[in-house]
Amino acid sequence: MIVRRASVADVAVLAELRGIDAEKLKAYGDWVAAHADTHLPFIAEMDGHVVGAAWLLVAQRVPSNESLDRWYGDIQSVQVREEYRNRGIGGALMAAILTEARTRGLLHVTVHSGRRAVDFYLRNGFRHHRQILLWEPGPS
Repeated sequence: MIVRRASVADVAVLAELRGIDAEKLKAYGDWVAAHADTHLPFIAEMDGHVVGAAWLLVAQRVPSNESLDRWYGDIQSVQVREEYRNRGIGGALMAAILTEARTRGLLHVTVHSGRRAVDFYLRNGFRHHRQILLWEPGPS
């Protein structure tokens, strides 16, 4: 298995993994290119085929007196093709993303997980955090 940063050459397979319709491929590719500095895609390949992907959003928090340089990450859109699950592919994607986070000196990395994946993230070094709160818009 090979895990690597995806490039613009991988847009079609990234779109396919996300379920992006063919007529939206160009707009998706434009979005990926426009966000190349902040949304870093990683892909996992086996035998020359892409079998999974995950994204690292890199963003900067408002500076504080203690630090003007407050970058953090957020894991997004982790997907492994169903027939390749339980083979360590997700873990390999996480390892690559967390290595990138360390290399960039990110303060922390968050993930918004569905219930089924919580144990996966806990096994990969994440922990529950009491300070994360969520607001969603309701009916007007």
